[in-house]
Amino acid sequence: MTWTLRMATTSYTVAVEPGGRWAELVAWGPHGVEAGPSPLKNLGEIHFITEADAAPIEYAPRGQRPFTGADLELPGDSWFTFAGATEAGGVLRLAFADKIAGFRAVLCYRPERTVDVLCRWVEITNTSTAPLRLDRVGSAGVCLPVSSPRLSFLHGEWAREFQLDHVTLPAGGFRIGSSYGVPGHNYAPWLSVDDTWGVSLAWSGSWEITAEVEPSGLTRLRAGLLGPVVVEPGETFTTPEVALAYGVDGLARVWHAYDRLRSRPARKPVLYNSWEATGFDVSLPEQRELAQIAADLGVELFVVDDGWFTGRHDDTGGLGDWYPESPDFGTFVEDVRSLGLEFGLWVEPECVSPKSQLHAEHPDWVYRLEGREPTLIRNQLLLNLGLPAVHDFVISTLDRLLTDHRISYLKWDLNRPATERPGDLDNAHVRNYWRILDHLRTHHPHVLVEGCAGGGGRTDLATTARVDVVWPSDNTAPLDRLRIQQGFLHMHAPHLMSSWVTDAPGLFDPRPRSLKFRFVLAMAGVLGIGADIRHWSRSERDEASTLIKRYKEIRDVVHHGEAHLLGDAIQYSAPDRVVVLAWNTGPLTGVPAVPGRSSRVKLKGLTARSYVDENGEVYSAAHLTHVGLPFDWSPTSDADVVVLKPV
Repeated sequence: MTWTLRMATTSYTVAVEPGGRWAELVAWGPHGVEAGPSPLKNLGEIHFITEADAAPIEYAPRGQRPFTGADLELPGDSWFTFAGATEAGGVLRLAFADKIAGFRAVLCYRPERTVDVLCRWVEITNTSTAPLRLDRVGSAGVCLPVSSPRLSFLHGEWAREFQLDHVTLPAGGFRIGSSYGVPGHNYAPWLSVDDTWGVSLAWSGSWEITAEVEPSGLTRLRAGLLGPVVVEPGETFTTPEVALAYGVDGLARVWHAYDRLRSRPARKPVLYNSWEATGFDVSLPEQRELAQIAADLGVELFVVDDGWFTGRHDDTGGLGDWYPESPDFGTFVEDVRSLGLEFGLWVEPECVSPKSQLHAEHPDWVYRLEGREPTLIRNQLLLNLGLPAVHDFVISTLDRLLTDHRISYLKWDLNRPATERPGDLDNAHVRNYWRILDHLRTHHPHVLVEGCAGGGGRTDLATTARVDVVWPSDNTAPLDRLRIQQGFLHMHAPHLMSSWVTDAPGLFDPRPRSLKFRFVLAMAGVLGIGADIRHWSRSERDEASTLIKRYKEIRDVVHHGEAHLLGDAIQYSAPDRVVVLAWNTGPLTGVPAVPGRSSRVKLKGLTARSYVDENGEVYSAAHLTHVGLPFDWSPTSDADVVVLKPV
């Protein structure tokens, strides 16, 4: 039995092997690739391993695939038998059962018809009378006809997230993951092979993705949450979705298209956030002054960050007691709105300060182990969001804030990982986090939500489908941030990337850059400002106003156009315009003091025969593609925005 699943321009063909023991991949690629002998099928004799170990298997328990790696591991080994297939609602379901171990596993496939992404997950039902413990429970495995893959991945740490790196794997295995209770800063739950095949995990907790070059010459990818998971009798556990992408000429634009498919249509306002100006010292007169300056610059949204609530004078208090410190807070919100600005607020609803009233009343709400003191990180504890009472408290708190005040933006932060987690790690916590985000979207649809976890610690596909923007990093220094953003845009689309203009010095690359450089950098996604604008000169404010106006003119192309990542430049293409953002990060050419030529950026994917820029210069598409768009960098000109229109 064979099924071919069709996406926008690609197809994925899967079959159940003749003995009904497992499903295996036949072909994956452009439409029609399945018409011919499978490039994955084993043609040789098998020595010292099982038949399943050499097969391009889709999902297997240990026992059936004991040597080259299984997707499902129980305390005892298990063997599958095919139990039927159904197709309904755009989903193919292939059922397998193990009557002895007492469970049923349904492999689920959902092709996205308008983009080149296939979503996979597994539904595991406990058919026995005893709890079923799953030590490893993957969402999917997939075999690729590559014997020496070039793996691309995103790694780093706090303030240095999304560092794009590559490794060629001639043999053996490769693993990335997180045990933080969130996807984490160290690795993003994303991996690509030869910039052709990609995997991204829709899970907001601990996870793993592995790649292994198998003895048969295949490369096998696996992805899923970290176990263990316990399934009670009669219950069904559904694994997180894994998105599999195929890109004929690169993956970034496939992932961007998938993000646009999953995102709700929403205008992303230019914001000002007061954190870097005032820190915890949220004085309402100072906030009003900042709001007035921001409004004069052309900002559309004013966000008060940490420090606005009771007892929050530093990072040792206040979390959990979500009431404004000042009795005049409501008047202040309306004052900001009277300036023509929307109003936003920072919250960290999953955390609590030990000296807060909430912790005094509910010490049992935090993660802890019997007889041991819970671990403090950043002077705070983590609430067990998996508890129904904690879930209800967070819902009621956010409902109250959004009802009492005209708030149109929430920045949801999480500044510590999870510790002292018994049982199934973070399954209940993650699913209640999703339920709260879903509640906000349903009951407060006018409120935009920014996802943040100490920077880019929670930017998985499940989060980005439920929020409107994410915060890639707490590091806003220009050259540091440029590299962070370039990595982020390999995984996610520009309309999800919140980026600020600040005066922060670089942690890793301290070379200063102009105000224009910092603005053009932040224009690459959703523009924001975080600097203390009270200290900007008149000329800096005038320049900022001009650049904000410029951004508003190109915002729709940046957020909805097709993006091409071109090194120190990004090209955004729409039917009526091509926008190019470019930065100079290296040495100058020495012109005009010495002979030299313009720096060039070669564009891609142009559809018109020729284009004209705003100065009237006409370029053929061939010139822009093969010679490049010219830029003349100087000590005072280190970034630029170019808009081209088809002629």
